[in-house]
Amino acid sequence: MKPASFLSQRGENAIILGVCLMLFGNFMFALNDAMGKWLVASFSVGQVLFIRSIGAFLVLGPMVLQEGPRNLFSVDRPRLQFLRVMLATADTGFFYAAVIYLPLADVMTFYMAGPIYLAAMAHFFLDEKAGWRRWVAILAGFCGVIVALRPSTASLSLESLFALIGSTSFAMSMLLNRVLRGTSDSVLVTWQTVGALIVGAILCLTSWNPPGLFDIGAMMLLGIVSCAAHLMITRALKLAPASTLAPLQYTLLLWAVIFGAMFFGDLPDMQILVGSAIIVLSGLFIFHRQKVVTNRVPKENVPINMP
Repeated sequence: MKPASFLSQRGENAIILGVCLMLFGNFMFALNDAMGKWLVASFSVGQVLFIRSIGAFLVLGPMVLQEGPRNLFSVDRPRLQFLRVMLATADTGFFYAAVIYLPLADVMTFYMAGPIYLAAMAHFFLDEKAGWRRWVAILAGFCGVIVALRPSTASLSLESLFALIGSTSFAMSMLLNRVLRGTSDSVLVTWQTVGALIVGAILCLTSWNPPGLFDIGAMMLLGIVSCAAHLMITRALKLAPASTLAPLQYTLLLWAVIFGAMFFGDLPDMQILVGSAIIVLSGLFIFHRQKVVTNRVPKENVPINMP
């Protein structure tokens, strides 16, 4: 038998590798978001969705072949699968629509509230009862969203509503990830990409700006980067506990601030900073209480399909 110290060291190394993969995967998602913001300044959301999805299949292709057509088409609960595809497509589409006008950090602030929405919805739809402490954190998180949203007749913008609708779709797709946990990850992502491809193609019928080869390559790279980030985080969840990895998703907000300042000259104002601080602290407390009460954080609470 191997010494206990050797096994312990091996486990620690796996966790460290998982943390590193999670951090780098989040960096890749943030890079994907920054590239998307740059591209939607010149091309329609439909074009970006369409060509991005083609690029994604360069990575997904081997996974689809390995999965086989039988598993791809014989999915459980097809209506919920279809609903999840639509929600995931709305999540990505509204994200790109929002970043046309808003700084990356502003939009990402709304998306960081996804786990808070999930905790509230799981209480009602998955019978995962939240105690009073988590409800206080959930309500505080909603207050953070309201602070970031600036809900006044003078300042409430359509772009902020895009971000709010997109982040709500994101949370609902995470909820369905929990319901459809028996479906393999590659099947979920494949159909999600097919949905974005179809919706993007439809939107392109009304708005098409002929891209150059460089632009096509950049949009295809979006899909490749997003899929690579997805695979990194999926692998991280196999190496380290979700309770360890879940808080690391908030590094996305840090990267959004950095990339927004570096590439677009955008800096979040005080209201966004206050709102994001409330959301992050609330989310961290929810993860903490999940671990205290159930001794685990479900893997499906760690988003692996960011916009």
